[in-house]
Amino acid sequence: MSEYRIASRYAKSLLDLAVEKKVLEEVKKDMQLLVGVAQDSRDLVLMLKSPIITHDKKLSVLRKVFEGRVNDMTMSFFTILTKKHREAYLIAVAKEFHHQYNAHNGIEEATVTTTFPLTDALRKEFSSVVERITSKKVELTEKIDETLIGGFVLKIGDRQIDDSINSKLKALRLEFTKNHYEKAF
Repeated sequence: MSEYRIASRYAKSLLDLAVEKKVLEEVKKDMQLLVGVAQDSRDLVLMLKSPIITHDKKLSVLRKVFEGRVNDMTMSFFTILTKKHREAYLIAVAKEFHHQYNAHNGIEEATVTTTFPLTDALRKEFSSVVERITSKKVELTEKIDETLIGGFVLKIGDRQIDDSINSKLKALRLEFTKNHYEKAF
C-alpha cells in the first residue's frame, strides 16, 4: 500500500475520533507540533523510519519527546501506530491530517509563488481572489522562486493561474518558432 493511502486512512480515523471526542483543535495543534519537530530534527525522522531501531525504543523516544506536550488521545495514537509498526508514516499522517482538517472545516489551501516576500496588502489581495474563486476560507502558503523573473503563480487545488514573466517568455519563444509565412498543408 502506498504511503499516501496509509497516511490518508490513519489521518481520517484520527480526524473522526477527534471530532467525536471534541478535541479536534488540540489534535490539530499536536499534529502541527509533530511536523514542526520533524522539520527541526532530521534525526527524529530517520529514527522513525529506521528498520534497525526496535519499535519499543521508537515509542520510548516518542513518549520522552511528546508526553505532556500533546493531548492524551494523540499520545495514544502514536502508541497505536508504533505497535502496528506504522511509525514510519507518522509524519505523513500528520501532514495529511492537516489537509483533511482543512477540508473538514471548508478551508481552501492555496500557494502563491513570487520573486519576493509578500506584503500584507498583497497577501490580503491574493486571499480575497482565492475566496472569490472558491467561496471558502483560505490558507495561503507563500513561496519565493527567483527563476520567475517577475509576476506570480497562484495554485488553488488543481488549478493554476500563471501570470509570471517566465511563462510569458516561454509562450513568446513558442510563438517565434512558428513560421507564419509558409503555407501550411
